[in-house]
Amino acid sequence: MAGLQVGVQKKGFVRGRQWPFHLALITSVLVIAFPLLYAALIATQTNAEIFSFRFTPGSALASNFDDVWVKREFSRAMWNSLQQSFWVTVGKTVLSLLAGLAFVYFRFRAKWFVFFFVLVTLMMPTEVMILAMFRLVSGFGWQDTMASITVPFIASATGAFLFRQHFANMPVELLEASQIDGATPFTFLTRILIPLSWNIIGALFVIQFVYTWNMFLWPSLIIRDDSAQVVQVAMQTLLNFGGALTFGPLMLAAIIASIPPALVFVVMQKPFMSGFVTAQDK
Repeated sequence: MAGLQVGVQKKGFVRGRQWPFHLALITSVLVIAFPLLYAALIATQTNAEIFSFRFTPGSALASNFDDVWVKREFSRAMWNSLQQSFWVTVGKTVLSLLAGLAFVYFRFRAKWFVFFFVLVTLMMPTEVMILAMFRLVSGFGWQDTMASITVPFIASATGAFLFRQHFANMPVELLEASQIDGATPFTFLTRILIPLSWNIIGALFVIQFVYTWNMFLWPSLIIRDDSAQVVQVAMQTLLNFGGALTFGPLMLAAIIASIPPALVFVVMQKPFMSGFVTAQDK
């Protein structure tokens, strides 16, 4: 009995010594969250209240929201970005699945050369190809259209490599069993590979959605019509209201613009984290 009491006391003593770690974690969270909290505070204030360094909510939240959502039609830019992010993410996921299937389960000439060429494109950022892309898309007459900001990004070398590695680590018995049952490649993909790949799909979906949502350089070059512009570029127009530099509407727009990717991450958090664990294990 005495030994049991000593064990309990020792356990409590060890737990009591953990308060510095919890204090450090709480401090880290506050430091990381401070920019967002301060932006939310500025979103409610006028310029006069901002430069007076008030740390209480201001009186301009309704007017700032009216300036952002109604006068500058920020909702239209949000809708354009949602469409762009959805189509690019879905397109990249589908093409990456098909590419991974081809690189692992199909035999064709120069397969390794094609795969190497796909890997080389990983080293080429968008900025390197921006001029050629602009000339090509302009030649198609796609300026100021949704196709101009979706089609050039609908393929993903990262996704193709990710699914290729994932499929290559699957047991070959799955393919043999499906062939014995007379399954077609499409049936093998939809009935076997995809149900075993939801974690990878979730991870790729979150990464590509956030990447596309934050796209700025390409839409600012190819889209000239304000009604077709995306959210990151549309925020530039919120810097000036009535000939003066305003920070409240800009901070409010930034907070609104961060909601969709945050929701996607929350909804897809479990497959996103599981996908990373699966990728690391392999």
